Order: sequence, then C-alpha cells, then structure tokens
Amino acid sequence: MKRQNVSDAVIRRLPRYYRYLDDLHGKGIVRISSSTLGEKMGITASQIRQDLSCFGEFGQQGYGYNVEELRTEIGHILGVDHHHRLIIVGVGNLGHALMQNFRFHDAGFILEAAFDVSPALAGTQVAGIPILDMAELERFVLEHRPDVAVLTVPHSAAQSTADRLIDLGIRGFWNFTNVELVSDVKNVRFEDVHFADSLLTLSYRITRR
Repeated sequence: MKRQNVSDAVIRRLPRYYRYLDDLHGKGIVRISSSTLGEKMGITASQIRQDLSCFGEFGQQGYGYNVEELRTEIGHILGVDHHHRLIIVGVGNLGHALMQNFRFHDAGFILEAAFDVSPALAGTQVAGIPILDMAELERFVLEHRPDVAVLTVPHSAAQSTADRLIDLGIRGFWNFTNVELVSDVKNVRFEDVHFADSLLTLSYRITRR
C-alpha cells in the first residue's frame, strides 16, 4: 500500500471520507461512485480518486466503490483499528463535556482516565471514567502507557503540562489549550484545535456570500 509523500491536505480529507462512508454504511448503501460521493462531500470525483490513489487501488470502473470495504480500508489507514489509549488532562467545562459526550471509541480510541488539580474532582467519575489527582499522573502513565493525551488545561499551564507528559513517553496530543505547543523530541505530534479559527472561517463565508 502506498503511503509516501502524502500531503497534509489529503490526510485531513480522510476523516471526512470515513465519516461519509460510515453514514452510508449505516443506511445500508452497498456501493457508490466517486462522482456521487463527491457531490455529497462538495469535492470533485477526480480529487477523490487522486486522494485514494495515494494509498493504493480502490474501486472498479463501472462499479464504483464498495462502501463497506472502502470504509474499512480508510479506517485502517487512519488507525481506527489500533485502539489507541488516551487520557484527558484538565476536567474543567470542556474536559467534562468531552468525557460526557464525545464518542472516543467511534474514532478508535479508548479513554482510560482523566486528571485534574482540583481535590473536589479526584476520586469521582464522569461517564464511568475515573478522575484522578494530578499527583497520580506519573504513576498512571508509567503503568498504563497511554498513547495520547487530551489537553484541556488553562493556556498558562499548556506547555509545561505537555513537557511533563512528553518526559513520561506520551507522543500524541489533542490540544484544546489555544497554545501552539512545541517539542524538540522526535515523533511527538500535536493536533491543535482552535474553535475561534472555525468560527472566523464561518464569519468570512457569511461576510463574502
């Protein structure tokens, strides 16, 4: 399977393909053409074919794509079947909302625990997930070896918290702190989520419509 020199733009479209195909699969749709899939997603059929060609050969001429098979293949490319383990650091409003409402398992992740500095939260649970005191962070990470940390701490503590987790061996970060985190450690990956960026994009579109 080809995977060399895949652009960031292609990688960021893969979850959209997976999401649309998962919805189609749930509706019992067996096959779909690249043109029909493109119409639903608002991109061209040639773009879809070009994106998928980065990873191999998919679909058959005159038949299109088998929805279940393509969904499975893209899920495999995205690592959905790897069952990555993660923790949440910071159980304020956003951290609590993610624990309560976000379906991590649908994306192939297993939420194992959350951590917070508040003594009032330590020892409690949200949606069956334990909240532990930050003093237990080192012990837990060294024992359980999670792959990813979800950071919802205040921005003033973002980089120091990330550095602490990197020292413990965590290499993946889903970062909601509004701080662009950095690290010189090899293979550390940050996925920064900025809600304001999305809202400003909408502002641009409704202003220029």
